[in-house]
Amino acid sequence: MKIFDPHIHMYSRTTDDYRNMALVGIRAVLEPAFWLGQPRRSVGAFVHYFESITEFEPSRAAEYGIKHYCAIAMNPKEANDEGLAREVLQVLDSFFRHPNCVAIGEVGFDRITAAEERIILAQLEMAKNNGLPVIVHTPHVDKLAGTERTLDLIKDSGIEESRVCIDHNTEETIPLTRERSECWAGHTVYTRTKLTPERAANILEEFGTERMILNSSADWGVSDPLNVAKTAFELRRRGWSDERILEVVWNNPVRFFTQSGKLEEEPLSLR
Repeated sequence: MKIFDPHIHMYSRTTDDYRNMALVGIRAVLEPAFWLGQPRRSVGAFVHYFESITEFEPSRAAEYGIKHYCAIAMNPKEANDEGLAREVLQVLDSFFRHPNCVAIGEVGFDRITAAEERIILAQLEMAKNNGLPVIVHTPHVDKLAGTERTLDLIKDSGIEESRVCIDHNTEETIPLTRERSECWAGHTVYTRTKLTPERAANILEEFGTERMILNSSADWGVSDPLNVAKTAFELRRRGWSDERILEVVWNNPVRFFTQSGKLEEEPLSLR
C-alpha cells in the first residue's frame, strides 16, 4: 500500500528513516515549517531553514523514491517574538512560489496569545492571496479552547474552510472540528503526546474517512516516522479494506494539497 505522510519534520530525521519509510510504502511526504528546538534570532536563520526544506530535503528523499513537498510559514512557537515574526512574514512570498511549496503552515496557536493570533490572521490572508491551502497547528495546552478560537479566526478571515486542515486533533477536539467547520481534520499519531495508532483508528471508526488525514509529525521528540503505516496496519487488523484505508493514507492528502495547483496528479513522478 502506498502512503502519503502529510505532516512530518524530516529535517530532524536521519537517512535511515527515509529508507525505513520507503520499505513500508511511504512514497510521498509533506514537511511543514516548524521551530528547531531553540528560538531563532534573525530572519537569515529562517531563510536558511526554508531553503533546506524546499531544496535539500527533496533531494535527500528522492534517493529513496519518496517525493518531498513542503509548507512554509512563521511557526506558532516563535510567533510571540512579534517583531522578528513580522520580518519573517516579509520574506515568505518568494518561498510560497517555490514549486515544492504546496501549502502555508504550520500556523496556529502555541500559548494562545494575542501576538500569535495576529500572526495567524496575517498568514491566513497570505494564503488567500497566494491560493494555497493551510495547515493549522492546535496547541498542546488548553487544546479545546485553542481549537475553538482557531475555528473562530478561520471564519473571521473569510478563507474557504475546505482549504484549511485543522491538525493534531484528538478525541477531545475532533467533535468540535467536525461540527463547527468544513475544514479537513488532521490526526497526529505521536504516541507520547497525541494519539497512538489504536486511538487514531478509534477516531476513524467513529467519524469515518471524509476529510480525515493521518500524519506522524516525527520531530525532535520521541516519535516514529512509521506511525501512519502502523495505523494502517491497525485498521487492516480491524477488518478495513485496503481501498478504505487508502482513502485516509493516500487519497485524502492528495486531494487536500492538489488545491495548491502544484501537486502532480501522481505525486510520485520524481523530478
